[in-house]
Amino acid sequence: MTKYKHLFIDLDRTLWDFDSNAIITLKEIFDANHLQEKGINSFDCFLTYYKAYNHSLWQKYRKGEIEKDFLSVERFNGSLKNFRINDLNLAKAIASEYIRISPTKTKLYPNAVEVIAKLSKKYKLHILTNGFSEVQFIKVENSGLAPYISTIITSEMAGAQKPDPKIFQYTLEKAGAKKEETLMIGDDLEADILGAKNVGLDQIYVNFEKKPHTEKPLHEVNSLLEILKIL
Repeated sequence: MTKYKHLFIDLDRTLWDFDSNAIITLKEIFDANHLQEKGINSFDCFLTYYKAYNHSLWQKYRKGEIEKDFLSVERFNGSLKNFRINDLNLAKAIASEYIRISPTKTKLYPNAVEVIAKLSKKYKLHILTNGFSEVQFIKVENSGLAPYISTIITSEMAGAQKPDPKIFQYTLEKAGAKKEETLMIGDDLEADILGAKNVGLDQIYVNFEKKPHTEKPLHEVNSLLEILKIL
């Protein structure tokens, strides 16, 4: 596959284990703010509601229906309200804590650094993420990925989110890359794979959980090590 010179790689849930790191962070915040004593039965109850509510807000954010600052606080404000805790100042404090703490967590998917290190010897690697700029750069640095990455592009920098064609075009320009020389690697069928496909980029779908689907990515893998067999 020598035709490729550039790899666009998603960060959260592709390299950086977002769900595991988020749970660790949220548990620390739950305990530090004594949320059980404030009326939430258990951390698991809080986590279950938060995950669903946060997901719904991110869907709206991706569509441009809400702003980043609203999402950042509302995911906690709404979760607290669900448990009859009406305290906007507490929600704002927790939102700040989450942004500060979460990027310091360093759990990656198995073999992430090994795979990225090997790929970096053959290709220029560019992180392409919808995550907030203030946390994504820290994640890359803290988790040991930074030495292998040429560029980090966030949706905020591009003014558009995956799967919007604008973010892919922006990244191609920043990377100095041509479409035919570029491949996208990511875990999100809609944002990463279909987004890339729609602008003419080849793709590798990272399907860790072997979720059934009807799409036809160019390549599909169930582990990061499998990428090395393709590239």
